[in-house]
Amino acid sequence: MGIVRFALRFPHTFYVLAALIFFLGVVAIRTMPTDVFPEIRIPVVAVIWNYTGLSTSEMEQRVTTYSEYYISASVNGIKNMEAQTLNGLSVQKIYFQQDVNVDLAIAQIVSATNTVRALMPPGIQPPIVVQFNASSVPVLQISLTSDSLNEQQLYDYGIYRIRQQLAPIAGITLPTPAGGKYRQIMVDIDPTRLAANGLTPLDVVNVVNAQSLTLPSGTAKMGDKQYTVRTNAMPPTIDDLNNIPVKVVNGATVFVKDVGQVHDGWLVQQNVVREDGRRSVLLSIIKNGNASTLNVVNAVHNALKTARAAAPPGLESNELFNQSVFVKQSIAGVLREGAIAAGLTALMILLFLGSWRSTVIVMISIPLAILSSLVVLYFLGETINTMTLGGLALAVGILVDDSTVTIENTHRLLTEERMALPYATLHGAAEIAVPTLVSTLAISCVFTSVVSLEGPAKYLFTPLGYAVVFAMLASYGLSRTLTPITIGLLLKGERHGPSDGRAWLVRPRSRYLRARFRAHAWRLCPATHRAAPATLHRPHDRRPCAGARSRNADAGRPRFLSGNRWWSDPAPRPRTGRNPDRDDRTHLPGRGGQDSRGRPRERASTDRRQYRPAGSFV
Repeated sequence: MGIVRFALRFPHTFYVLAALIFFLGVVAIRTMPTDVFPEIRIPVVAVIWNYTGLSTSEMEQRVTTYSEYYISASVNGIKNMEAQTLNGLSVQKIYFQQDVNVDLAIAQIVSATNTVRALMPPGIQPPIVVQFNASSVPVLQISLTSDSLNEQQLYDYGIYRIRQQLAPIAGITLPTPAGGKYRQIMVDIDPTRLAANGLTPLDVVNVVNAQSLTLPSGTAKMGDKQYTVRTNAMPPTIDDLNNIPVKVVNGATVFVKDVGQVHDGWLVQQNVVREDGRRSVLLSIIKNGNASTLNVVNAVHNALKTARAAAPPGLESNELFNQSVFVKQSIAGVLREGAIAAGLTALMILLFLGSWRSTVIVMISIPLAILSSLVVLYFLGETINTMTLGGLALAVGILVDDSTVTIENTHRLLTEERMALPYATLHGAAEIAVPTLVSTLAISCVFTSVVSLEGPAKYLFTPLGYAVVFAMLASYGLSRTLTPITIGLLLKGERHGPSDGRAWLVRPRSRYLRARFRAHAWRLCPATHRAAPATLHRPHDRRPCAGARSRNADAGRPRFLSGNRWWSDPAPRPRTGRNPDRDDRTHLPGRGGQDSRGRPRERASTDRRQYRPAGSFV
């Protein structure tokens, strides 16, 4: 009762608190990342070795085996390892325990791989070490096509222009484009001419590499000035590459152009991308782990507007895949179901409570409880996804319990106990504090069990459980503070009693129930039915007893049980026991049984709250 009394004494404190919840909830909705599923943080690191030309068996023996041995001996917290070896490629996945620091594990892996390179084939490059994240998935795919540009030009424009314009966007990763041709200066060797001059391909490779070095040459000081000396070690044009001397054979110098041809070409193409049958280049935008899919896609769309405006004539950039469409549809579907649930809940409250003011009170507490849950999820680093929204939609039907029970108990005190509105508001909320707390905690215990899950299921269902639990706790707090305040404000102009605002729904129901109860009672007591006079069956001749107290229609009992006896109703047979004047109505509030003439006897009430003055109760 203390918190309820405090809320009624200082209502403006909770007005400000409700406004703060609304403000923080709106800010959380606008700033929280939005995605389909929560972030799945599985500690997995991928190590990729690449050595072009090495067979699969040699790659497995000389690269994969050594790498797994050194990594397992130097890195802590490894759960298990998986490896896949292909021709010139080795991909290893290292799974760690849940409590492992992944950044430290990556540093240990890099150190181990640098050490083991001494045992591997000479010339192998350091591996690519990346952290695997199940939430890092492509959210947007863009194709580049043109009728005037070839595949090499499309590839260059995608990797050097569009990719650089998209790189500053936060929360994305841009892999190299797929398809197209990678530009490269190629040396095509003629085996016949090479053999005629007594040369091997290795001779040409060594000469081209030796003549294409970029080395510092130092400085030269002349007088009081110092000059930087530049060497002529890099051929500036393709013709200069053709004129590189390879070897002197029989007194004649053999140049590169004598055994082959140097031209501006491309690397051997490994993949092809087609859009509607035309060769194209594919750009994939990958979202980082906790980034918002909607924010990333919107930022990419804004950057593409500038890129399209500056694109060369004839270049077309089309959107092939957009993950945000599915995200929007999923979230819209969950929100629609939640809105339908809230609307049906409001309709049921209106039907059973029969008061639009009570419906407004309940519908005020539901959004505030949901916003409170979103605020807590925001500070916990969660995202807005189908799981959290599904949990909130699931909790909509449960959130009405606390406020609805509070309002109904207050109505009972107003109509049956005849309390004043301030006292009914105070005691109506305080009397049910413990039962509603027990029910709230019982429901919360069901959903808090998800924290014991392991693996991907833990990351999927934990936000759902958090959303329900935080909304339930917030609903209980609001039902003890803000709901009594709004009850005192909105129910001031509502009439309470037999002709209150709920009678339009309750009266027909109560008449029907009284008729049914009377019919069953006559079947059970045929003697009473036979003894009833004929006027009993004529409703227009019956008049209420002047001494009978009016009973609220909510009780839904027949007249001989509710106390509303008619002059023509027969008096029930008194009980034969210690109190012969007691009948079936003595257990009802305010009933004292019947006297010897069958008239209702009033009993003095012992409830002191009914005789308190109508002044302040605090």
